[in-house]
Amino acid sequence: MSENHCHCHEEHCGSEAHQALSVYEQAFAKYDLHLHDELVSDAVHRLVEENRGKYATPEVLRDLLATVELTTLKVTDSQESVLKFVEKVNDFADSHPDLPHLATICVYPNFAKIVSTSLEADGIEVACVAGGFPSSQTFIEIKTTETALAVHDGATEIDCVLSVGQFLSGDYETCADEIAEIKAATGGRPLKVILETGALQTAVNIKKASILSMYAGADFIKTSTGKIEPAATLEAAYVMCQAIKEYHELTGNLVGFKAAGGIKTVDEAIDFYTVVREMLGEQFVKDGHFRIGTSRLANLLVSAILGEDVKPF
Repeated sequence: MSENHCHCHEEHCGSEAHQALSVYEQAFAKYDLHLHDELVSDAVHRLVEENRGKYATPEVLRDLLATVELTTLKVTDSQESVLKFVEKVNDFADSHPDLPHLATICVYPNFAKIVSTSLEADGIEVACVAGGFPSSQTFIEIKTTETALAVHDGATEIDCVLSVGQFLSGDYETCADEIAEIKAATGGRPLKVILETGALQTAVNIKKASILSMYAGADFIKTSTGKIEPAATLEAAYVMCQAIKEYHELTGNLVGFKAAGGIKTVDEAIDFYTVVREMLGEQFVKDGHFRIGTSRLANLLVSAILGEDVKPF
C-alpha cells in the first residue's frame, strides 16, 4: 500500500492529526468498520433467507459450476494422481460440451507443469497455491521464488496466504509489502489473497484484512485455506463482499471474491451465491469475479444439473 492510495483532499492530508495516522489507518478510515459480529450474522442470514429461493434454479446451478476451482491439496498428491485428476477434467469437457467449463484446477506449485501440459479443456485456468501455503510462515524470498517458479511452469493464477500473525500484531506494512512483492512475482497473473478468516475471528479484522489486501494488489480476496476451522462462513463472505463493494466505489477497481474451505453441498453453494449476487450483482458473477474452491462440490453440481448421480471428478 503506498501513499497515493490515500485519495484525500490535499488540505485535509496536510493536517497534523491526519499526518499522525499511518497510511494503513488512513485507508481503513475511509471504510465502515463499525461492525458487530452478532449484527453481521443476523444480517447475512436474513439476506440469505429472504433471497435464496430465487437462486435455487437450473441456471444458477450452471453458473455455480463455472465458478468451481477444482482443487487437490493433499499430502498424498503425486505426479500420477494429479495427472489422473486432470484427465478427468479433460474427459468431462469432451463428454459434456454443452455444460459450462470449470474455472480452474488448483494444485500445489510443484504440479503446475503437469497440469499446464496435460490440460486440454478450453478456458480452464491453472491455479497454484504458493508463498508458503497454508501458513505463510516462511521467508519472503521463498514466497516470491515459489510464486515465480509456479508461473514459469505454467500457473496462470496464484493463491497466497496473508501473513495472519503479522496482521494480528498490527504490522500492516509487512503484510502489504509481502502481497505487493508476491504480486510482482506473478508477472501480471491474477493473485488471490487468502485471509484465513477463521483465524482473524472478528468482522472488523476480516474487513481490515480485505481492505489491506486489495490496496496491496490482490485481484481476488479469498476466505480460507480449508486447513483450519472455521473455514468459509457466510458471515465472512458478507463482510468481504461489503469491502469489495466499498473499495470499488472509492477506487473504481473491482476485486473478485473466492469462497473456499468446507463448502460441501449444493445448498451451501447457493447460500454463498445468494450473498454475492445480492451484494455485488449478477454481472459480478457473469464476468468471472466469483469463485468457489472445492474438491467435492463439482460432482454434486453436475449431478444436480443432469438429474442423475454421477461422479465425473
